[in-house]
Amino acid sequence: MVIMAEYDVIVIGGGPVGLFGTFYSGLRDMKVLLIDSQDELGGQLVTLYPEKMVYDVGGFAGIQAYDLAQRLIEQAKMFGPDIRTREWADILEKTQDGMWVVKTDKGGEYKTKTVMIAAGIGKITPSRLGAKGEVEYENKGVYYTVRRKNEFQGKRVLIVGGGDSAVDWALTLAPIAKEVTLIHRRDQFRAHERSVKEMFEVAKVYTWHELKEVKGDGNKVTQAVIFDNRTKEEKTLNVDAVIISIGHKGDLGNMLKWGLNMKGRDIVVNGKMETNLPGVYAVGDIASVEGMPKLALIAVGFGQAAIASSVAKKFVDPNASVFAGHSSEMDKFKK
Repeated sequence: MVIMAEYDVIVIGGGPVGLFGTFYSGLRDMKVLLIDSQDELGGQLVTLYPEKMVYDVGGFAGIQAYDLAQRLIEQAKMFGPDIRTREWADILEKTQDGMWVVKTDKGGEYKTKTVMIAAGIGKITPSRLGAKGEVEYENKGVYYTVRRKNEFQGKRVLIVGGGDSAVDWALTLAPIAKEVTLIHRRDQFRAHERSVKEMFEVAKVYTWHELKEVKGDGNKVTQAVIFDNRTKEEKTLNVDAVIISIGHKGDLGNMLKWGLNMKGRDIVVNGKMETNLPGVYAVGDIASVEGMPKLALIAVGFGQAAIASSVAKKFVDPNASVFAGHSSEMDKFKK
């Protein structure tokens, strides 16, 4: 077995909490490797809602999700961590000398003293409808999220879905698109009532309707066929883009086989963010703290990452203090 490098901590997951955990571990003078399965760092901030505003982060009255991700990435890189994207942490094994080896789907093998799992909901993949033409025109007019809303300027947009994301995109795109149409397979929406009311004022809405087919000229989408799921009556709409907003799936892969104590999809941890495996911690959305309510908030995840990093530092160096003082008082904290 070839070991590429040895680390004090490997952070699994490059979302906001993993990024902050990477930064804080570097602040504690630990050698860090960050592994993330997505194409770019930022997790759900860039994959699911880059154009939306985030309000639960201290210091910002509101900040666009993509901008928050970029600031966290900049912060995470301050102390020179190694970073691997498009690699999935596949196997976690204990070594004879009491350390851990993380093996990835790309053949990477990384040895570490501690592991911080900040995997969120896992590897994010969109839920697909299976409509005819959907796969053929993916990224040619068929999308599962809105990365840049200006790409829809002046276009005829069809949105499929009835949750908060679908309704929010209808409201967001209505002022800049030529036309916004939303279809939902029921007449009840899972979104906030006020948002639904506003949507009916700015978009054309078809309830009890589903997407049957996406048509195009081979290079781009030109039409969508929808149907009433009660009468089976079909309508053909002239559209330039179809946004299928019916959710995303999180795949935890082989993490379920790592021997972690889990409650459903959550990793059970104590107040120190310790799992049942020595030197392995879990933070953020994937963590369930015993005896505490679960709040899936970025702000909560930041605090958990700071705790896990500090406890990991003590694990790596028994002579170190769990609390090293305020960052403003530390000479090594440099911009």
